[in-house]
Amino acid sequence: MITRHITKRPSKDDKGKKGTPDSLNPSHSGFRKKSIQLKTARGRKKSSQRWLQRQLNDPYVQEAQTRGYRSRAAFKLLEINDRFDLIHPNTIIVDLGAAPGGWSQIAAQIMKDKKGKGHVFALDMLEMDALEGVTFVQGDFLEKENKEKLRALLPGPVDLVISDMAALTTGHSGTDHVRTTILGETAFAFAKEELKSGGHFVAKVFAGGTHKELLDLLKLHFETVKHFKPPASRKESPETYVICLGYRKKN
Repeated sequence: MITRHITKRPSKDDKGKKGTPDSLNPSHSGFRKKSIQLKTARGRKKSSQRWLQRQLNDPYVQEAQTRGYRSRAAFKLLEINDRFDLIHPNTIIVDLGAAPGGWSQIAAQIMKDKKGKGHVFALDMLEMDALEGVTFVQGDFLEKENKEKLRALLPGPVDLVISDMAALTTGHSGTDHVRTTILGETAFAFAKEELKSGGHFVAKVFAGGTHKELLDLLKLHFETVKHFKPPASRKESPETYVICLGYRKKN
């Protein structure tokens, strides 16, 4: 049994930032935070109890459900865009590791709200339900044929490549860091071929020394490379994002 106690978080009197429409901006959400307690742990392992308790009391999970977002990760892209102003009305975007669609959904909605004609091209090995303004390819990004399928759909050089891909965790932090860094490197290899000059690249990495070589590589190809951990990213998570601005395309 689950009990709920609801308290309203006060809204911030804020006009919002340039990157994200006020209707989507987390600072305008007035999140309703629900304090939920599990009455019984019958049939659940302790690890499952902790995970469920965390999910039930996560305001981002609750607000994502309220707004109809595909996942709580949607808020991460909202916060990234709010900070760096990456998505404009006619932006052509590639979303790698897109399922269940949180980032694609937000990107397409931002462009729609700005009355633009941009489009999102998404890829994931998992199924993803259709979204307005999004073209989806199902397949493993690490397989060449799936990257070629995605490339064939693109109208030309793209403005923004975003990747929230992370390797399945093993419980060994060093291994998890390395595997996720490899995905970041692979995403950049794709972005390097498809981005237009001045384009941008965003990818998940795990904080730690294992991605230094990736950072050094990115700095050779972009005007600006920064780390950013969105507020929606859980504090205990090692994830952070590399924000790469101003691609220097080489002929």
